[in-house]
Amino acid sequence: MEKQTTSRSPKTGDYDRIADAIRFLVDNRESQPELADVAQAAGLSAHHFQRIFTRWAGVSPKKFLKHLTLNDAKARLDASASVLDAAFDAGLSGPGRLHDLFVSVDAVTPGEYKSHGAGMRFRYGFHPSPFGECIIVLSERGLTGIAFVTDAGRDALLMEQRIGWEAAEWQADAKATAPFAARIFSTLETADQPLSILMRGTPFQVKVWEALLRIPHGVVTSYGDLAARLGRPSAARAVGTACGANRLGYLIPCHRIIRDTGAVTGYRWGTERKRAMLAWEAAKAEAA
Repeated sequence: MEKQTTSRSPKTGDYDRIADAIRFLVDNRESQPELADVAQAAGLSAHHFQRIFTRWAGVSPKKFLKHLTLNDAKARLDASASVLDAAFDAGLSGPGRLHDLFVSVDAVTPGEYKSHGAGMRFRYGFHPSPFGECIIVLSERGLTGIAFVTDAGRDALLMEQRIGWEAAEWQADAKATAPFAARIFSTLETADQPLSILMRGTPFQVKVWEALLRIPHGVVTSYGDLAARLGRPSAARAVGTACGANRLGYLIPCHRIIRDTGAVTGYRWGTERKRAMLAWEAAKAEAA
């Protein structure tokens, strides 16, 4: 298996420190910790932490803290209903819009599914992102994988991405995947060309993933609500399973699905990362 080495970028380093701070904030949110206490948990001086955190989140740690609370999540669930009504009324087929990206969806054929990708070629690279190092996987028909490096390491992440595509050709090519990483995680207007993605899943999973693409930036919904919008009100658990099988993390925003209670749980790349994504998007929306 081919390996790549990349130096740690400022963005990746920022998230590593911020993840520690987020854990501390979540564990101590009821006591509303002071800046110095949070900075100490991140292993930084208060001044340095404030600067790094604000650069990453776009708001101060104090403002960010409110977006991590259960009450805020509940309020966002309630406020999101009318926004989602409009988004879903536009239909679930065709291109979906996601934070200034137009996404066009393609699904693998039964033959490609059965052959495990025989005759297909995939290129991949590891890149920094606001939420830690990630892998980007690219096929000739579009993006097929976006996932975040965990304690298991790069090799384990690559092996996970190869599941179902074992018969395909795999090539390390960070130069080819870098522009996609930059575009996906950009906060700027980048919708000049559609971004094509290739999905590998059951018909129901693909339907769930297409529905996820209708959830606007900064909006959240529940597993039960999404199931109801798909005409399957009793399929909340199946929706959760489909979210767990999503190979295009962040781009297909399964992180925007939370429990009806407002609890943020169940993310394959870590609950802290899911909280970071949700609070980061809420902070961006507030600052806009």
